[in-house]
Amino acid sequence: MPVTPASAEAQIRAALLGLAVGDALGVPVEFESRARRHLDPVVTMRAYGTHNQPAGTWSDDASLTFCLAQAIADGFTVGMVAEYSCRWYYQNLWTPHGHVFDIGITTREALQRLKADPDLILAGGTDEYSNGNGALMRILPLAFYQVDMPLEDRFRLIHEVSAITHGHIRSAVACWLYLEMARHLRAGLAPVDAYAQLCAAAPAQLRQLNIPAKEAEHFERILSGRLPDVHATAIGSGGYVMHTLEAAFWCLLRYESYAEAVLAAVNLGDDTDTTGAVTGGLAGLYYGEQAIPPEWLQVLARRTDIEALAVRMAAAVKGVVGG
Repeated sequence: MPVTPASAEAQIRAALLGLAVGDALGVPVEFESRARRHLDPVVTMRAYGTHNQPAGTWSDDASLTFCLAQAIADGFTVGMVAEYSCRWYYQNLWTPHGHVFDIGITTREALQRLKADPDLILAGGTDEYSNGNGALMRILPLAFYQVDMPLEDRFRLIHEVSAITHGHIRSAVACWLYLEMARHLRAGLAPVDAYAQLCAAAPAQLRQLNIPAKEAEHFERILSGRLPDVHATAIGSGGYVMHTLEAAFWCLLRYESYAEAVLAAVNLGDDTDTTGAVTGGLAGLYYGEQAIPPEWLQVLARRTDIEALAVRMAAAVKGVVGG
């Protein structure tokens, strides 16, 4: 049932905090198996573990999300997003503790190409192997930027921001679907209704966007309307963009609180920080900041900086037509 949407600033703040908390829950157990999580489920913030970081530490997922949010706050160009992403990797911009400790292979290679060629912006590969989740994990701030642009223009923008590191059309479509889900949640729709609207509209929109039929086929299960009924054993949780998108939607649709959704995401195992972040961004957006357990927020790295970024980004999108 629709609810009265929160203000843009409240939504941005809840989305950024929700994403960072989901990321931080997953960092200590990244790369550990689902079987391990069944024996030792994550139920709250942990310290150290895989990356030997203190509790509340987020990874490259949140770092690059904040780089995009800062680019929006600073006036936004795709080149600015690329520049800030490089500054994260090479100069520690938007790191939780002043150093980079985690980065995906595809993202690292793209950022190395960007550094080598300052005129290059869309550095992501376009081959089948360029379909990791490294663009999806950072794309959420675009849910608040120029959202009233025509479909083709909106998709083109999403594709360009994705292609800074991941240039394949499948990554762009995954990012677009994720942002469409966020768009419906922003309007006040409950997750089940947002998903129903997505499934009803997206197939025709993909045709309108001239997405090749063979690519659209990859999204059939998501857009079938039956994703929430899929058994957990059939939900992937590795680094493939399709697995992360499906897992995030599945967790959001199967559980009824912020905490339940992000813990379910992390306890799928494997790429726990990214699945937690991508789920946490949508769950934070829908349930609101007040639904995030306060004990998780209390230990979140650079929380006040994230909150200040949300204020700046909200002020920027307020002044942008369609923002």
